[in-house]
Amino acid sequence: MRLTSLYETLSKRRARGQKSLAVLLDPDNLDEAGCRKLLQLSESHAVDYFFMGGSLVMNSHQASLIRLIKGLSTIPVLLFPSHSLHLDTQADGILLLSLISGRNPDFLIGQHVVAAPLLRASNLQILPTGYMLVDTGRQTTASYMSGTTPLPHDKPGIAACTAMAGEQLGLRLMFLDGGSGAKYPVSSSMIRAVRQAVELPIIVGGGLNTAEKAHDALAAGADIIVVGNQIEKAPEFLGEVSKVVHTFNTVLDIA
Repeated sequence: MRLTSLYETLSKRRARGQKSLAVLLDPDNLDEAGCRKLLQLSESHAVDYFFMGGSLVMNSHQASLIRLIKGLSTIPVLLFPSHSLHLDTQADGILLLSLISGRNPDFLIGQHVVAAPLLRASNLQILPTGYMLVDTGRQTTASYMSGTTPLPHDKPGIAACTAMAGEQLGLRLMFLDGGSGAKYPVSSSMIRAVRQAVELPIIVGGGLNTAEKAHDALAAGADIIVVGNQIEKAPEFLGEVSKVVHTFNTVLDIA
């Protein structure tokens, strides 16, 4: 599988220390009006990626939301699937998640086998991603639905070795996620440990509901931070977190 332009861009950003902002859009919690409002906000506050997906995706309008975004915005849309049924070829790419923090074979390789022919036939850019759920104070939908135990919040060494193994297996990105509705974010010590263990771009999400928490994640080594729930509650938060990312990139003179 050749490296995709999306991955090449991420790697170049990582090499020069550039930080990125992704907004997670859950089709189960987002209607068309809310999506249009987010798109308007993204014109004023720089967003680098839209991640589309959720743990359930019970409704059928994921496709219409992606179509709306692609019609009104140039921001790349990356699928963030929890199941092989959640594929949509309208998107730009897919975070092909292997749940390496757990031991459920269905989410390590099983769902991927089912999806492989569909992905091969699509034009989606594939980004193989080591997905690591981290304990952040309460059971999340992701841990419940996957039937896996998250990584202990206070064991950065375990997270580092897990990420290292994923890199050695050929995964291209690492995603440390506290899950939707996390009580507190992935710790700075864990992000730093993973940063020291791998050369890959690191994505961090879950519980980043203040500008200070977003800053701490980026300072610890996250290349991409993901926000979702807090923007649903307070859309103005997008401006706050975008400013944090901008501050990091201004130092590099690449904002």
